[in-house]
Amino acid sequence: MNFYPKRRRTPQVIIVSLIDIFAILLIFVIVSTQFKKAQPAVSIKLPESKSATAAQPKREPLILTISKDSQLFLDEKPVVLERLGPLLRELVTRDPSTFFALNADREAPFGTVMNVLDGLKEAGVKGSLTAFMERSK
Repeated sequence: MNFYPKRRRTPQVIIVSLIDIFAILLIFVIVSTQFKKAQPAVSIKLPESKSATAAQPKREPLILTISKDSQLFLDEKPVVLERLGPLLRELVTRDPSTFFALNADREAPFGTVMNVLDGLKEAGVKGSLTAFMERSK
C-alpha cells in the first residue's frame, strides 16, 4: 500500500539552449543582410557578351541605368535626360575620381543610350565606361 503518491515533475522549458539558438539566428541574419547594396527597382534585361571581361574596380561606381522605356536612374534616383549633363558635371567637379557604370536594358532605344553617352562627355567624364552585361551561357 502506497500512502505517499509520487509527485510528478512539472515540465520545464530549457531556456539556455533556446537563447543559444536565437543568438545564432541573430548572427546569421546580421551577417547575411549586411553586405547587400540597394539596386534600383527597375527590371532590365542585360545584353550578352562573349568577349567582355569582368573588371575589378577599386571602389563602387555610380550606376547609370536605362530601362527599356527610356527612363534614366542614377543609382536609385530617377533622372530626367535634360538634367543628366549638369548633374554629372556637378558630381565630377566635386570628386574628379568619380567613375560611372552603364546598366542599359537590351531593348533600350539606341538614341537614349547615345544621349546618355553625350551627357557623360559633356560633363567631362574621361576614360572608359564600365558596362554591365550578362555572360553568355
